[in-house]
Amino acid sequence: MSIKPVVALIGRPNVGKSTLFNQFTKSRQALVADLSGLTRDRQYGDAVYEGKAFIVVDTGGIGEADDGSGNIDDYMSEQSHTAIHEADIIVFVVDARAGMIGADAEIGKFLHTLGKPVYVVANKVDGVHDSAPAEFYALGLGEPYPMAASHGRGIGNLLEILTADMPEQDAVVEPRGLKLAIIGRPNVGKSTLVNRLLGEDRVVVFDMPGTTRDSIYIPYKRDGKDYVLIDTAGVRRRGKIDEKVEKFSVIKTLQAIEDSNVTVIVIDAHEGIVDQDLHMIGYALDAGRALVVAINKWDGLTQDQRDYIKIEMDRRFNFIPYVKVHLISALHGTGVGNLYPSILRAYQSSMFEVSTNRLTQILQDAVTANPPPTVAGRRIKLRYAHIGGHNPPVIVIHGNQTGSLPKSYQRYLENQFRQVFKLEGTPLNVVFKLNENPYANKSDTPTKAKAQQLRQRERNRTQKFTTKDKKPR
Repeated sequence: MSIKPVVALIGRPNVGKSTLFNQFTKSRQALVADLSGLTRDRQYGDAVYEGKAFIVVDTGGIGEADDGSGNIDDYMSEQSHTAIHEADIIVFVVDARAGMIGADAEIGKFLHTLGKPVYVVANKVDGVHDSAPAEFYALGLGEPYPMAASHGRGIGNLLEILTADMPEQDAVVEPRGLKLAIIGRPNVGKSTLVNRLLGEDRVVVFDMPGTTRDSIYIPYKRDGKDYVLIDTAGVRRRGKIDEKVEKFSVIKTLQAIEDSNVTVIVIDAHEGIVDQDLHMIGYALDAGRALVVAINKWDGLTQDQRDYIKIEMDRRFNFIPYVKVHLISALHGTGVGNLYPSILRAYQSSMFEVSTNRLTQILQDAVTANPPPTVAGRRIKLRYAHIGGHNPPVIVIHGNQTGSLPKSYQRYLENQFRQVFKLEGTPLNVVFKLNENPYANKSDTPTKAKAQQLRQRERNRTQKFTTKDKKPR
């Protein structure tokens, strides 16, 4: 999977960016990050059109300055700036009903300086004259595309234009090996950990085509195994790492998570486990990625601080009991070597294979030990199970009345599979399928017709022989 292009939606408040965002991302069950407190409520999501995938960013409304004037920088948030500069394509959404106002012109001037493809979308054309979008030609950004996003009008045409030059997702040749993403908030020690993991042998950077962002793919070997480290903080030279100037990029973090096999989230022990850390863990789990947690700068804590962090770990990580947590010092190398066994176990767990017979036997053992409840006097029957996917692993269970199976019993089965197969560090998706009788709810007319046909044949045959046996008078 190659890194996906990024499409940023920009415009004033209430012009329909969020509606357009939802229209783009509803083409599949999108990973939508509600980054409250992390990126000023900006939204990031996945979109797919005609087999081409991209990340769409709702940059939020760019409001006017308090006095109604001022430079674009005066009223564009830092995060909007970041998203726009990292985007490959800009969609500038304007309001056809309101017409062009000063803020639109100001945003247009700013977009001219970017040197990136910009598409003007004149939204809310329902109920206005057909000529209304023409006003936005004055922006000098090309033809405005009329749209009524709330009704889905014009969406397909825009998507076709946006994705026309996007690369096919499987067209990029990628380096071989376990893909490992290192993520975390700014200044938690990601840069130091990356160099510690790579050791002294900095290898040639794999130049991933089709992207303008500075995430890089670094292939390397350790103990005879191939790895590809996805480095979201860009190219660095040894001795010139400056954690203080590192800027957090939500886009690069989401891309790294989605394109990885295993994600290592780095947390600063001095700052404790904060909500932003839990958000990123949630993104990794939603994407189905195997996970390892590294609590960094552990060596600098007092004993009281260590005791407190351990209590916090028990409290805040209670939803991921299967994830291994390491206490490390990336600077001094303490505990870093122990990350690799956990990374490998998490990867192997996410890719585990098992026969249908073996999986079904585990299912039947679990059902025997703790039978599912009855529904309307009928016992729910779970008949067999098989593997349905990897990274994350998917176990598909077939039976009757599976839609009535309580969540608690679903968790029981998930835990049984985890224990038997010793699955560590990976989400596990257990999917329940209803066994359908192919003849259920079907008319029995064909059966009756067949019976009638057979009876008619028998009558004809009988009549034939009866006629033959009759003697002439």
